[in-house]
Amino acid sequence: MSMKHLLFSILSLLAFVCNATEPHPKDVSVDVRKVGEAFEVKVSYLVPMNICHAFAFITDYEDAKNIKGIAESQIIARTDNKVIVERKAKETVLLFPLEINTTLEYTELPLVGLNFEQIKGDNKAYKGTWRLEPEGNSTKFVYQSLIELNSSVPRNVLEYFLKNIIKKRFEAMAARATIKSHIPNPKCHQS
Repeated sequence: MSMKHLLFSILSLLAFVCNATEPHPKDVSVDVRKVGEAFEVKVSYLVPMNICHAFAFITDYEDAKNIKGIAESQIIARTDNKVIVERKAKETVLLFPLEINTTLEYTELPLVGLNFEQIKGDNKAYKGTWRLEPEGNSTKFVYQSLIELNSSVPRNVLEYFLKNIIKKRFEAMAARATIKSHIPNPKCHQS
């Protein structure tokens, strides 16, 4: 590929990404509540993609590192509908550096969603679900989790992080899903 062709391809991709319709923050609903020592997180957003593309998006575990705050995301084992993923998240919360390493076990439920649970990591506990709900030509992504953090960062700082920065992370994820909705996925038949 010539340098000129490569540059044209990169510029075309950048123009596409910049012009892609991104969801507005009102399209992403985030609710964080303190439940004892843990936090319950509920999120939903609607993306103009079919259920097959939505399932391919949430099961593209290694693509998660393209979301701000996710430094690493790597599949380390896969058997049938179980996938083990090592993930590292890095954030700075009110000048406190926060790094969370987890090993998650995902149970895939094709075209329905997935369940996940931390099997090793820095959190005391982390488990939840993703569910996909078809709505016309779009799919509603519904996320629920229970997180019990194990950190030396003060509790009120962690609560601030969960209530504010997590919203931005899910907004970025919804925006990424919207961009990917315009790109054919080989796992899905084109309609």
